[in-house]
Amino acid sequence: MLEPLAHVGRDPATGGYVRDAWSPADLELREWFTGEAARRGLGLREDRNGNLWGWWGEPSPRRPGVVTGSHLDSVRQGGAYDGPLGVVSAFAALDLLKARGVTPAVPVGVACFTDEEGARFGVPCMGSRLLTGLLEPERALGLKDDDGDTLADVMAGAGREHRTIGRDDETLAMIGTFVELHVEQGRGLVTEGRPVGVARAIWPHGRWRFDFRGRADHAGTTRLADRDDPMVPFARMVLAARELAARHGVVATVGKVRVSPGNANAIPGLVSAWLDARGAGEAAVRALVADLTAEAPADVREESWTPVVDFDVALRDRLARVAGGDTPAPILATGAGHDAGILATAGVPSAMVFVRNPTGVSHSPDEHAERADCEAGVVALANVLEDLCR
Repeated sequence: MLEPLAHVGRDPATGGYVRDAWSPADLELREWFTGEAARRGLGLREDRNGNLWGWWGEPSPRRPGVVTGSHLDSVRQGGAYDGPLGVVSAFAALDLLKARGVTPAVPVGVACFTDEEGARFGVPCMGSRLLTGLLEPERALGLKDDDGDTLADVMAGAGREHRTIGRDDETLAMIGTFVELHVEQGRGLVTEGRPVGVARAIWPHGRWRFDFRGRADHAGTTRLADRDDPMVPFARMVLAARELAARHGVVATVGKVRVSPGNANAIPGLVSAWLDARGAGEAAVRALVADLTAEAPADVREESWTPVVDFDVALRDRLARVAGGDTPAPILATGAGHDAGILATAGVPSAMVFVRNPTGVSHSPDEHAERADCEAGVVALANVLEDLCR
């Protein structure tokens, strides 16, 4: 099932994927999901935030289901497994349950969340944040992409009604438990020598926008003494972020920069930079950002924040026993955010299954998982679903 997705949104020059939310590539992937759900006779539903749900059985608030799945969008120049592996494995796990003759006692759902990566509008896990009410509709609709188009614009262009987005209690009431399978974004399972693991927690993390303002001018005729070049304090901020991250025991990255007007022969008038900071403890991450804000001559705005997610201990340990076979699966923390973390924060019992990544590289074309490990992940997920659906 991964093969039909291999060409969608792929950059032939790099091998990476560009699958922004509501882009033609994303819409093609959504059609693929719809087709896979229909082939299995699943009841398909798109909620008012654009998240897709395929149901085996009829869920209701009195009879909520066990849901699995992930997302199909990607970071720009991302890999083939981050997101799609979880959706494909969900369908494959349902196939395996049916082949075993399992009749679940509760409905089973496959989910595809919208805009998990936040590559287009800057807010990660937008579909699940809107679903759970952790993101206000007014703010979401006003977010703009690099072309100046708002979320309202692109949803309307895709034929979706944007005026009804927001917390969806009807959909939330259908989710009894959520289990997300994901390629590991690190080397924990390589160290453990195991193909499959279970998540213990997600580190707190956030994104901040730094706007450095100066004066646009000619690059060749303006004396150094007369320049107000915002690129200089921006460069100092990047170096300071690295130094402060080491001091506070966290990680920090400036991975996106926008320079205006962006001419090679002009001093910029505005440099906008996005900082991503994460760590095992919220206080340390906040301290890094506070120190950096105090040093940088910039306007700083927090664009997203996700607190630490400690997955339900009983559910986590149950997954570790069932997914691990003869020996419980290793339990790992991660610095990567996921829709499962958003649902857990909103009170939905949630857990995660990780599949080994031999390189540990993610958000890159070098992201990889071996076929045998992917198959082990499907078996583990099917075992977990069968156990939870009794």
